[in-house]
Amino acid sequence: MKVGDLVKWNNQACIVTEVYESKCWRTESMGKKVSWGDIEPEPFARILADGGLIGIPQVDLETIDEAKWRAKWG
Repeated sequence: MKVGDLVKWNNQACIVTEVYESKCWRTESMGKKVSWGDIEPEPFARILADGGLIGIPQVDLETIDEAKWRAKWG
């Protein structure tokens, strides 16, 4: 994933403005007690969504094939 890529998040098309690494504690699989020292950073992307910027783990984003998107949406 790179800056400028079109991605799908929450059923909307978004654009990647930055890629970076950050830690993410997933309470559903890791529990409620946070222990930042027990996890490693993972790839994140800052995306333009709903008129603002938001940081999302890249595993939660789906890359959109730009050629197919342009054919459908022009």
